[in-house]
Amino acid sequence: MDLAQAKKASELLLRHWQDGTTLDSLPLPLRPETRAQAYLIQSQMERLSPRPLAGWKIAATSLAGQRHIAVDGPLAGRLLAEMVYPDGATVIFGANHMRVAEAEFAFRMSRDLPPRGEPYTQDDVLAAVAALHLAIEIPDSRYTDFTLVGAAQLIADNACGHQFVLGPEAPGSWRGLDLAAHLVTGRVGERLLREGVGGNVLGDPRIALTWLANELSQHGMTLAKGQIVTTGTCLVPLEITAGDKVSVDYGALGEMTMQLA
Repeated sequence: MDLAQAKKASELLLRHWQDGTTLDSLPLPLRPETRAQAYLIQSQMERLSPRPLAGWKIAATSLAGQRHIAVDGPLAGRLLAEMVYPDGATVIFGANHMRVAEAEFAFRMSRDLPPRGEPYTQDDVLAAVAALHLAIEIPDSRYTDFTLVGAAQLIADNACGHQFVLGPEAPGSWRGLDLAAHLVTGRVGERLLREGVGGNVLGDPRIALTWLANELSQHGMTLAKGQIVTTGTCLVPLEITAGDKVSVDYGALGEMTMQLA
């Protein structure tokens, strides 16, 4: 796959995203066979964005998330700045096909972690974290059946990246907490309540963050200062529809809400 093919694949996916339509899969000449090819396609979505990259997302960090999109491990995607909303925002539901919201831990970086030959340790990565934030992700896919296309095509489609609500900064005491055991409660109005823990995210959100830093490094990409990394859902994704109010309670770390128009 060359750059011209990657651009065509990205433009095709973006057109379906903007139109609220889906496709069965990418045409064979534009279909990635490896993660490297998939990330090349994904990078073109960033190129077409009018604003600097807000950060990164990790898809499928929990067993529930992996089952939801039929993959056996995590995937990295980009958080496009135009799709990031503040706590309490009203978010347009639109033609969302996945129809779920996910309660997540997100980290804001204080310095760059560029590509290097040696893997980053968890201590390396945490030393580059400025703050922990609460977050809600509203993923979506441009594929008619996202369970059939496989990891490479999902990565090309920005790892199901769509809308993202950045919640408040958590108290600095988070560094001394056991995030793996930390309880997170998600609610959709009065009709749905689910609980989960940080350990559902690759065993610990900090492990997921370290995975992301190394995944980017391995593929020649930098996790940059100021960027946000949202680490994946702590609980089984919450089914949503237009008009719903979603609230997430992180206990001592705070709470946040969003409304779907």
